[in-house]
Amino acid sequence: MSEALSQACVVIPTFNEAPNIARLAEALRALSPGLSIIVVDDGSPDGTGEVAVAAAKKLAPMQVIHRSGKGGRGSACMAGFMLGLSDPKVKYVVEMDADFSHDPKELPAMLEILESGNADVVLRSRYEGTSRIVDWTIARRVFSKFSNIFARTLLGIPISDYTNGYRAYTREAAEAIDFKKIAATGYIVLSEVAYQLHLKGIRFACLPTVFVNRRRGQSNLSFKEIAGAFKGVTSLRSRYGKK
Repeated sequence: MSEALSQACVVIPTFNEAPNIARLAEALRALSPGLSIIVVDDGSPDGTGEVAVAAAKKLAPMQVIHRSGKGGRGSACMAGFMLGLSDPKVKYVVEMDADFSHDPKELPAMLEILESGNADVVLRSRYEGTSRIVDWTIARRVFSKFSNIFARTLLGIPISDYTNGYRAYTREAAEAIDFKKIAATGYIVLSEVAYQLHLKGIRFACLPTVFVNRRRGQSNLSFKEIAGAFKGVTSLRSRYGKK
């Protein structure tokens, strides 16, 4: 497993994650000295980018992409993926959030499945087996559950969580993503990427997770983005030639 970790690149999109990013990078580095880390910061006014640069000096291999303005999680991940894939040693690409809602300790098992050849994409699902969600309001639980049922009904991808961004891809799966075709923004990009890959025959696997609501910083998910997610899902089928 240490070899798989040293062949992996973890992409972390950030906006106002100064209290979290160095701690997360340290937790990832503890998994493997060879694990590559890419932070994509959208011009965080709280200095996240500067904190990440300072961490990168101590935790190499770690790189920081600075972007001007809040371009959104989706385009940030795309920028990180493209940089990660430019390294021929990278065999696996991972995306995760910076707020510790995604536990770094869950990463090795994800890579183990990819390494076995039994799946091309492995995602941590809040609605799989023994999964737990910690510190969510009832309203957010209801919305998340309903939005995932809605997405699965329309898109039919064989996964149980369309909106959790803790995912690991083989290099081949990551390279199969048509970044230029993606029109969605924000968290709906997660559904669009999965839909693209599903239509190309990419195999998915879901693992349970303990999803902990952020303890530091503020959530970057707005109600406007939530409304846009529903609208975006309904448009995906028609944009990709499905009636």
